Amino acid sequence: MRFENKFNLTPQQSLFLAKKKLDENVYCGMKMENRAVTFPQTKTILQGVNVADVQLDDIQAILNMRDAWKYLLNTVDEPVTFEYWCKLNEYIARNEALEWGKLRTGLVAISGTDYEPPVPDYEKTHNELNNILSSKGTTATDKALRAFCWGARGQFFWDGNKRTSLTLANKILIMAGAGIMTITDKNMEQFNTLLIDFYNTGKSEKLKEFLYNTSIQGIKI
Repeated sequence: MRFENKFNLTPQQSLFLAKKKLDENVYCGMKMENRAVTFPQTKTILQGVNVADVQLDDIQAILNMRDAWKYLLNTVDEPVTFEYWCKLNEYIARNEALEWGKLRTGLVAISGTDYEPPVPDYEKTHNELNNILSSKGTTATDKALRAFCWGARGQFFWDGNKRTSLTLANKILIMAGAGIMTITDKNMEQFNTLLIDFYNTGKSEKLKEFLYNTSIQGIKI
């Protein structure tokens, strides 16, 4: 299935949308990891105000996601490369993982599934990402959805893989003026169900179609 771009925004509109939705995207990253924080708590922490009943590691994760998005917004015109993708993870997994910004060198398990992603090979991973980014005849939306699914199932880093994949997908969309991808609370349970099915089967079409129909947002002029 080919996923057409839903939006065709100018660079100015695209950047405005990304900044406007920053809080929501940080919160989306937290809910994808099942972090015990609410949207008001996330927004308050992003405003630099302490929230007494939020765990310190959750605060760290929120600030990490914030910094990844700030990096994205400050480099919105830079091309997506393997090094750029690693840099996103460096921000997102900072002080959360054995290493951050580097491909993992050992095995990891994914909760809810028996699927065990193999230890990534540098050259193979580099080529797979390049193939997604440079694929001919595909839209930015299609590339973003493919990149998200590839990164989430591949678990290429020690931690923060879904958040890194979400941010990578948004980088692709924002650069092209194709909107942003945000999974809202009401869609999170179904997203998790489809994600587990994707982990088990390796078939991404249902997950991509769901994300396309529910999670691509933009500005209607």
